[in-house]
Amino acid sequence: MREGTDVPRFLKALDRNAERWALLVFYVLLVVTMAVEVVRREAFSYSSIWGEEIVRYSFIYLAWIGAASAVRERAHIRIDVIMHYLGPRMKAALYMFGDLVMLAVALVALYWSFETVAVSWKFGSVSHGLRVSMVWFLLAVPIGFTLLIARLIQSIIHDVISLRTGKPVFEGNQLFD
Repeated sequence: MREGTDVPRFLKALDRNAERWALLVFYVLLVVTMAVEVVRREAFSYSSIWGEEIVRYSFIYLAWIGAASAVRERAHIRIDVIMHYLGPRMKAALYMFGDLVMLAVALVALYWSFETVAVSWKFGSVSHGLRVSMVWFLLAVPIGFTLLIARLIQSIIHDVISLRTGKPVFEGNQLFD
């Protein structure tokens, strides 16, 4: 019986931390590779082409996964002066409208991002240094948009609940007052 409770607990932890874990992996990969390449270049007057590629593609994954994480935390840049003058229901409706617009753009972008991956797959392009299929690196965009869409759907669901109940909508953590 206890095993049944472990799966929902794992899914909740995954929902809460999936982007954090992925961001940590790519950030550590980026920093360690960059540090190794700096030491190699300065101490041994030698650098590799693959090190620069690992850093570049780790940064790309960081950006796309970070965008999804920012949607979850409502941390994207926004002008929210008008929000201070609105009631809870109107705030929820406005946030929902913004999420729906972003969802529409993300769906279109997701659709078109697969074209680049398909072309790379068709012609078998590989990276210059690592000699790895470019498909793995180009997949960062569709993966990022898929995560973004999932987080937007979650956000819209939470906003609908806030709209129905009249509870204050989640506005993200405040950096400044």
